[in-house]
Amino acid sequence: MMLAGCATATTGAPDGSPSASPSPTPTAACPQIEGVELPPDCAPYDPDHAMAQNERYRDRVDLSEESRAAAEEPAAAVRTGLETLRTSGDLSVNAVEEVFAAAGLAGVQTLGDERAVAFGAAAPEGGCIFGEVSADTLTVEIGGVIMDGGCLPAIGH
Repeated sequence: MMLAGCATATTGAPDGSPSASPSPTPTAACPQIEGVELPPDCAPYDPDHAMAQNERYRDRVDLSEESRAAAEEPAAAVRTGLETLRTSGDLSVNAVEEVFAAAGLAGVQTLGDERAVAFGAAAPEGGCIFGEVSADTLTVEIGGVIMDGGCLPAIGH
């Protein structure tokens, strides 16, 4: 049988004599507020900065001009196909995937239903062709992959 326990470490000088007591270890995270001094047991943090960093997974990496130029033709074909689909009233995930296949793009990521479909697919020389289509709107953009990987951000991340 094993017993678990807690022990406190003693610190001292190499000759065995006691040394100065260590500084307190922060035990709580405290938001930094301008003009307010935090207690010594607080580890300061900037809540606005933390929230902004939490959303970075959606940011896209930079895309070279060459990659952007190579994506223009398939993006135009996708835009034309999705506009036809949008105005016909036959919107569905499968129909969106067929438009991408007709434009020569495989592996499209989709999220949605017959009301609206978000999409993203790898462009021919890097980056992504992404956007959303619904009965009312159509957006088709060219950009880099998201920091999280892929062309379409995960839901509930």
